[in-house]
Amino acid sequence: MTTLNEISISKVEMLIRKPVNEVFEAFIDPSITTKFWFTKSSGRLEVGKRIRWDWEMYGVSAELDVEELEQNNRIFIKFDDDTTVEWIFTPRTEGTFVTIINAGFKGSPNEIVNQVIDSTGGFTIVLCGLKALLEHNIILNLVSDKFPDAHV
Repeated sequence: MTTLNEISISKVEMLIRKPVNEVFEAFIDPSITTKFWFTKSSGRLEVGKRIRWDWEMYGVSAELDVEELEQNNRIFIKFDDDTTVEWIFTPRTEGTFVTIINAGFKGSPNEIVNQVIDSTGGFTIVLCGLKALLEHNIILNLVSDKFPDAHV
């Protein structure tokens, strides 16, 4: 029997047809990340650093701690709500296979399921935006256009 803990993670994966160093850097360097995800960052991801990400169009921000960073291989962060996000970068001949795992959701079973659904959709949009940017140099504005009526 499957328990809630076993299904209370969000896992999203996608092939990005670029070398692993470019894909990894896109998540580390806010001058790149702001083109497909958040709009502002307090700095580059580095182990032991506390970072703030802002989605200015929604008036929302998040604080996170960079727990682990393995160059071109893995990023592990912990948000201020105790959820975690892990990126795994797997080099392939045709590019880089990116896996994003978001875990640590809290609340009632219904609340946890809704958080997993939201996270899965959100990180899918992030990977689609990254793919368009790195492979085709197109900024799709997916994150800001997801909720156009919610802009502040």
